[in-house]
Amino acid sequence: MMIAVGNFVLHSTFTMSAAKRKREVQVNFRVSPEELALIEQKMSQLGTVNREAYLRKMALDGYVVKLDLPELKELVSLMRYSSNNLNQLTRKVHETGRVYDADLEDISQRQEQLWEGVQKILAQLSKLS
Repeated sequence: MMIAVGNFVLHSTFTMSAAKRKREVQVNFRVSPEELALIEQKMSQLGTVNREAYLRKMALDGYVVKLDLPELKELVSLMRYSSNNLNQLTRKVHETGRVYDADLEDISQRQEQLWEGVQKILAQLSKLS
């Protein structure tokens, strides 16, 4: 079955492979070579190669946002490090029954670094609106 809506042509095929798909309606439209180059350029800027997913996202939401926040990667690394230290400290406390000031100071410093990272990320995100 084929349905034309404005400049869009909808194809609906019901084969065995289509029955397994979530999306069985195909939408086709034409672009100029210049428009295709612009689409590919925007996809490249986002680091995506799946044209179908990109065009579907743009058609449904009207925009695609890619956040490149190196601070977020650093924050995740600090969280892992802090979690490992906390687990080691917990084991040590269970084994010895003692908590050492140096260990608590290390955890306190890591927590401060985590909060600073969160504040940087929130500041960058607030600039998006």
